[in-house]
Amino acid sequence: MALKGIDIFKLTPKTNCKECGQPTCMAFGMKVAQGTAQIEQCPHMSEEALAKLGEATAPPMKSFKIGPADAELSLGGETVLFRHDKTFVSKTLFAVSADAAGTDAAIEAIKSVDYERIGERMSVEIVNLEYTGDSAAYTEAAKKAAASGKTVILSVSDEAAAKDALSAIKDSKPVLNGANPSNIAAFAALAKEFGVAIGVTADDIDTLYDAVQALEKEGLKDIIIDVGAASVKSAFANAVQIRRAAIKSGDHSFGYPSIVNIAKLAPGDASMQTALASLFILKYGSIVIMEGMSYAQALPLFGLRQNIFTDPQKPMTVETGIYPLNGATEDSICAVTVDFALTYFIVSGEIERSGVPVNLIIPDAGGYSVLTAWSAGKFSAGSIAAFIKESDIESKVKNRNLLIPGKVAVLKGELEENLPGWKIIVSPGEATSLVKFLKELQA
Repeated sequence: MALKGIDIFKLTPKTNCKECGQPTCMAFGMKVAQGTAQIEQCPHMSEEALAKLGEATAPPMKSFKIGPADAELSLGGETVLFRHDKTFVSKTLFAVSADAAGTDAAIEAIKSVDYERIGERMSVEIVNLEYTGDSAAYTEAAKKAAASGKTVILSVSDEAAAKDALSAIKDSKPVLNGANPSNIAAFAALAKEFGVAIGVTADDIDTLYDAVQALEKEGLKDIIIDVGAASVKSAFANAVQIRRAAIKSGDHSFGYPSIVNIAKLAPGDASMQTALASLFILKYGSIVIMEGMSYAQALPLFGLRQNIFTDPQKPMTVETGIYPLNGATEDSICAVTVDFALTYFIVSGEIERSGVPVNLIIPDAGGYSVLTAWSAGKFSAGSIAAFIKESDIESKVKNRNLLIPGKVAVLKGELEENLPGWKIIVSPGEATSLVKFLKELQA
């Protein structure tokens, strides 16, 4: 059971030195109990206390990393069942499945979906390599997959083939996903020998539980639970039961991330795979394996993932300041919008598409959209003018033309009063009209 704030306080040095960033040791203990501070922030905690606190405050789901050192991926660390309770920690990772014969095509297809959304790169992170019986071909395919820079899952239950493939790509830190009740000892030995995470599956959840415990007894800690592919119903039930057991019941034997192989649950049906992927983003798939990933699939799935794996208690914002776009100089026109990340990336994207140099000014608007920030008084003529003056923007730009969002055209007159010498220009109400507007304005 997790320690309460008072229990943590009793283990602190009680010096109230403030070096942890909190005013008192009691406040620090409360912050640690809430999960908003780390015990390592106290520089005077004894080794004994750190060990005790580390065990007591560890998340119910084990966290670890997979993949090559320069592109590690995080798994686990979850603390809640529902995102609105706090936040989900490690985003669902997408894998595309291939066999030895289709590895080249799968890698090329993965490259075609790679874009940025609200400051986050959207791409398939993993290649799942299925074993089809040819050990030599499988090892060569593993080398190609690892060379792509993607994390590799070796889905193989043959011990000899698994060992050959691991020997070839061990430095890329793949996942060995092939353990089952019949080969636990052999695959545990392989995972320990090569220092990789191990995936385990079984025909039913009770046998799966026993298999996980068997791996734990072998000293393995980086375990991924494959929820199985007998049916959509059983895979979903297993995913939910495993997460509930870990979070609600504190059962550490099920406190591990999961693999959901949608490619096997709905083979050949891209629409069903997309629907199932959205389901398991919400209901506890740590790694979701699909047959492929097109843009038509990626846009909704990556968008859903990004929305789900953000902290609901914190607005998505960009840093305030002035952003020169399209090579803008001090003579380029200025524009202003809010610091809500989605608004910023939509507006900046349209400005970049226009090719017109613009200095985009971002004041603190509380992380709200334009209308919400305006109605809350956080995006007003006074706040915009104050930001421009306090940030000394007038010394950084010579152009005194300022575009404001069309939805707050009402601010024009007051802004002209607050910013003498500036010409306030009302831009279109929708960002999609900015390209034409800016080109005509430049002309």
